[in-house]
Amino acid sequence: MAFELEVFGSESIDAEFIEWLIEEKSPDIAVQFSKLWEYYTNRIIDTHNLSAADRKVNETGRCYVQAQEYGLPARITGLLHSAGSDIFGAEAVSDIQRKEVVIENDIAWRINAAVDFLFGKMISFASKSPDSSKREEIETIVKALFAANGGIGFFQDMAVLGGVYGFVDCIVKPGEKIPIPPPNLHRDTSKVTSFEDVLNAARAIDLELIEAPRALPVLDESDYRKIIYYIQHFRQSKNSITGKDTFLSRLVSPSRRSGTVRDSSEITEIISSDAWQRYEDRQLVSQGELPWGFLPVVHIQNIAQPYYYEGLSDVEPLMPLQDELNTRLSDRASRITFQSFKMYLGKGIEGFENRPVAPGRMWCTDNPDAEIEEFGGDAATPSEDLHIAEVREAMDKVSGVTPLVAGVIKNKLGNLTSAVALRLTLMGMLSKTERKRYTYSQGIKKMIEMAFSILDTAGIYKTKPAERDVEIVFQSPLPENVMEKLQEAQIKKELGVPTGQVLKELGYDTISS
Repeated sequence: MAFELEVFGSESIDAEFIEWLIEEKSPDIAVQFSKLWEYYTNRIIDTHNLSAADRKVNETGRCYVQAQEYGLPARITGLLHSAGSDIFGAEAVSDIQRKEVVIENDIAWRINAAVDFLFGKMISFASKSPDSSKREEIETIVKALFAANGGIGFFQDMAVLGGVYGFVDCIVKPGEKIPIPPPNLHRDTSKVTSFEDVLNAARAIDLELIEAPRALPVLDESDYRKIIYYIQHFRQSKNSITGKDTFLSRLVSPSRRSGTVRDSSEITEIISSDAWQRYEDRQLVSQGELPWGFLPVVHIQNIAQPYYYEGLSDVEPLMPLQDELNTRLSDRASRITFQSFKMYLGKGIEGFENRPVAPGRMWCTDNPDAEIEEFGGDAATPSEDLHIAEVREAMDKVSGVTPLVAGVIKNKLGNLTSAVALRLTLMGMLSKTERKRYTYSQGIKKMIEMAFSILDTAGIYKTKPAERDVEIVFQSPLPENVMEKLQEAQIKKELGVPTGQVLKELGYDTISS
């Protein structure tokens, strides 16, 4: 069934263009972003369902493959990946035996460390409303909004999605407690709403984070920064089973009862500044108009990238280096496996190959030229160790996240005798965190502005645009001297900095007037 787009008005999007996005663009996007996520998680999958990999894995006794094996050469894994294929889709190479596969996921801990630096501590909110009597109310509403959506966990999830994919989108949805008024309807502003009702309405607003493979934004042709339509396309699993069993489904899970699979449907959602639609299996199931006057989607780039919708991913530049590191670690493991055990070459001894090597074992022969040669045993390889160390250092430079961030100090303890020295050592990480603070704080501000605009339009809590401006205060991720912070706060207060701002920088939520 074709898309029915009349609800979006005379300038509605072309239905053929939506079909192209779903049929042609969406699969490519899904493959691209799924690889970024798989490299971050390095998921393990059982190979008893992967016939090509199963034979190779059995050679080493490990009944699983890992996601980052996608970047290893076939001479190590015995598996050959084709361009554009799924990260676990591979073909077995018949004449190559699977070697020792070593995966050290240096990507995940770097992403997690960057998230800890950005949102390791709960952020604070300082209202910049010209009306001093409403500032505390606005800050309380903002806290209730984010607390209902997961608190600090919401911000950490947002940073993880942004760090992996390069961007993260958030849809601001009014809850059931916020009735959507018909467009152009005169609202009765005389109705008094208690502040507790306002907080309940704020808690009902849903901040839905959208993972990148779902997103199909339609941008303004003359301004890449403006979203005209926001389209989501994904498959949604249902809490029911269906009899639509296929050969492919039985191949994925042979133990499944024949004739039953988990049911799912293809979901397509289209949102504009005026209306929205939801399709299930290409059938229109619901639609409506939006009275808010804006597209309720907040787009956040992880690190700003001009002329592109997507920001810079923290994972993508690390993938080639991660592949090189895993390749060299696997080569070293194969070499150690080959050389760590001594081997023997027997000459002129009949049946030598059938006689086990064991303590107290003796051989005898009448051949005067018989001999046994010993070879093997591990040997030092300085060039290999140096190459692996240089690859790790390259990952430090590209990501800006050094092992020191994760608490691995090694021989660098002498460099950390003061707070200034610590900041200089972590200069790359701190600079990158500051760049992210700007992009993420701008996105959080837009979420707050949209939430207050929804409450205002619904007649629940009246605010002017100038009253919706909130400053985001981040806490320092570094260990600090408490007395130095208090002395700095005292000096700021003497210089005239508002007491509330000083307290928020110290990490206190309570504002004293």
